[in-house]
Amino acid sequence: MNQSSFGNKFVITTWGESHGKALGAVVDGCPAGLPLTEDDIQKYLDRRKPGQGPYATARKEGDQVEILSGVFEGRTTGTPISMAIFNKDQRSRDYGNIAYTYRPGHADYTFDEKYGFRDYRGGGRSSGRETAGRVAGGAVALKLLESLGINVFAYVSAVGPAAISSIDKEERDRNSLCMPDAEAFKKAAAWLDTCIHDQDSSGGVIECRITGVPAGLGDPVFGKLDAALAGAMMSIGAVKAVEIGDGVLVGTSRGSLNNDSFYMEADGSVAKASNHSGGILGGISDGSELFFRVHVKPTPSISLPQKTITNDHQDTTLEIHGRHDPIIAPRAVVVVEAMAALVLADALLSNISARLESVQRFHKP
Repeated sequence: MNQSSFGNKFVITTWGESHGKALGAVVDGCPAGLPLTEDDIQKYLDRRKPGQGPYATARKEGDQVEILSGVFEGRTTGTPISMAIFNKDQRSRDYGNIAYTYRPGHADYTFDEKYGFRDYRGGGRSSGRETAGRVAGGAVALKLLESLGINVFAYVSAVGPAAISSIDKEERDRNSLCMPDAEAFKKAAAWLDTCIHDQDSSGGVIECRITGVPAGLGDPVFGKLDAALAGAMMSIGAVKAVEIGDGVLVGTSRGSLNNDSFYMEADGSVAKASNHSGGILGGISDGSELFFRVHVKPTPSISLPQKTITNDHQDTTLEIHGRHDPIIAPRAVVVVEAMAALVLADALLSNISARLESVQRFHKP
C-alpha cells in the first residue's frame, strides 16, 4: 500500500490495523539529542485512547506505547524511532455482519474497488484507530517544537449547534468533549444525548492555534505552509473541510477588511494589527499566531437502519452495532495537534537550507 509516509525531512510512517496485533509509527529525520521518553509520547496517546467518558466508544485500550529503537539513555540518536502500540480489546465478531456489506459513510466500498480485498474488522487501515500511530509520531514532533518555544493548542469549538464563545485552556482538559467553554460543553452534551437517544451521531469543529512560529516557514509555490497544513488535516479520515484564518469568510469580505496591517513594536519586532490570514502570507509563515479550523463529519457508524449494497451489488439494509463514538471530534483534537506538529517540524528542518548564511553558520568552524 502506498502513501503511508508523510513528510520530507521529518518523516513519519504509520503501520498496523485496527484489529491486528499492533499498530504504530516510525519517525525518521528527528535530530539527535532530543530528550524523549515513552512518557512524553504516552501523555498524548492518553488523550486519544478510547473508553474515556460517555461520548466515546466503550472499547478499552490502554494504548501503551513501546519505543523499539532510536532512543538511547533518554535521548534520540538521530536514527529511525520505531514505536509500537499493541491492541488488547479487539472484538472482530462485532464486524461479522459487514463482511459482505458496505457501510454507508465508510471506506468499505472504495477500498474494495481499489484493492479487490479489504480487512472488514473495524476498517483495517481505514479505521480511525490508525491515528494512534500519527499521535505517537506527532508527539515526537511536539517535543521538538516545545524545545524551540512553539506551542500547539487545539480544541473543539462546536458540536452540532453548540459553539464556544470563550477559550479557557484548562477547561478543555476538564470536560470529555475537549471544549474550552463550560457553558458550550453543557449545551453540546445535551445535544449529544439527543443524538444517542435517536441512535444517531454528530459532527463537530476543531480549531487549532499555534504560537511561537517564526516567520519564513513554507515555500511560495507548491510547498505552501497552508497547503501542507490543509493536506495534513484532510488526511485525517473524518475531516471534510479545512479553513485557514478567516477561511470561507474571505469570499464575502473586502480587501480593506481582509488585509492585515503591519506595524513595528517598541522592541523592533514586526507585528500585525489583525490576523485574518491565520499567520500565513503567500504560503509562508508571517510570525504571528497560526490559526486554522477543521470540520469533522458525524460518526458514520450508527444504529439506525441504512440502505446500502452487498459486495456482490445486491440492495440491502444495514444496522451497525458494536462500540462506536457518537462524535469523532473530541478524540481527533490531539490528532490535529499531532499532524500540525509534523508539518511544522518538517518545515523547520527544510528551512535550514533556505539561506546561505544558515548553511555557512552551521558548517564554518
